Amino acid sequence: MNNLTSTQGAATVGIQLRIPYALPLIDEREIQEVIHSLKSNWLSRGPKTLEFEESFAASVGSPLAIGLNSCTAGLHLALLAYGVGPGDEVITTPYTFVATVNTIIHCGATPVFVDIDPVTMNLNPDLLEQAVTSRTKVVIPVHFAGLPCEMDQILQIAERYQLKIIEDAAHAVHTKYKERMIGSIGDVTCFSFYATKNLTTGEGGMVTTRDEEIADRIRMLSLHGMDKNAWNRYTEKGSWYYEVQQPGFKYNMTDIQAALGLVQLSKLSYMQDLRELYAAMYTSAFSSNEALILPADLPGHRHAWHLYVIRLQEDMLSISRSEMIELLKEAGIGTSVHFIPVPQHPYYRRLGFSVDDYPETKKAYEAAISLPLYPGMTIEEVNYVSYHVNRIVDAHKR
Repeated sequence: MNNLTSTQGAATVGIQLRIPYALPLIDEREIQEVIHSLKSNWLSRGPKTLEFEESFAASVGSPLAIGLNSCTAGLHLALLAYGVGPGDEVITTPYTFVATVNTIIHCGATPVFVDIDPVTMNLNPDLLEQAVTSRTKVVIPVHFAGLPCEMDQILQIAERYQLKIIEDAAHAVHTKYKERMIGSIGDVTCFSFYATKNLTTGEGGMVTTRDEEIADRIRMLSLHGMDKNAWNRYTEKGSWYYEVQQPGFKYNMTDIQAALGLVQLSKLSYMQDLRELYAAMYTSAFSSNEALILPADLPGHRHAWHLYVIRLQEDMLSISRSEMIELLKEAGIGTSVHFIPVPQHPYYRRLGFSVDDYPETKKAYEAAISLPLYPGMTIEEVNYVSYHVNRIVDAHKR
């Protein structure tokens, strides 16, 4: 039996579940690499962080990568690096974790929401252009659940209006859009290595970009705004003297995190294959159940399968989404909901936003359940979840 904890992001906390919502796949290799870092005396940013940056950049086809303490930090610094501030507008989706939009607020800018496509659950590119104004500076597409946004259309609109694209790829490690890796397409891409993500460093994130000037600015802002000399001040090449160029932040990655990341990256292909297998098993098990809407998997792209989100056809059922979650919990299955729409949160309601203005987002949220999907699952556990989802749905069809 696994003891579900709040760090695993599940719908229920402190309950013995047969199958938790999410667990990281950590083995002796990660443990030994962290021990090596501890023994090296490099506990903050050091050689392992640099190695991880270079390895990750190569894996996504980007020339530059900066390790940070979260994807949120990456989004914040990318916006600042492009000079986003009061008076500017940033377009994104309302169907995302609130961190995407909080970073816009932190910069003093105004978020502008574009509703989602009902099939992909990503920002609807057909609605994007009409949201652009003279104040628009950046578009933040979010690759929901690991499915890539329609980047060609977004790139065309961004070029037409001279906008920057900062991709929120928190779900999209090793996602492919056509033949291009996410991380090599937009101006800046921000990845998350949180505990539940496809690649984890416990907490952590990475920014990739082709622009050396932007990369230098993000690095500088991530460590208090200190100049380049500060990165080497504790090595034999360093000096005690440094200068602060901007009032920056403490957003850097540590070598302990990078040690985890290097091992996770080495087995990412294996972990992704398992996610793809389990997602295919779910799809096969649910494909004939007309009361379920299954996640999109578009031909020609590679889905990262960070999440497997089913949506209930509630008009066909005698139970609500919340009741379904409780019945799954009774069967020992942890679940989550992705996401509570940003305009539904009290702070954003006070700013004048309403989820009713984004009907596809509201509809998706009210029907969505994220099922367990992680490489530490077994085939038997995937079949167990599939059986109970179908059993409960079939028992409550109208």
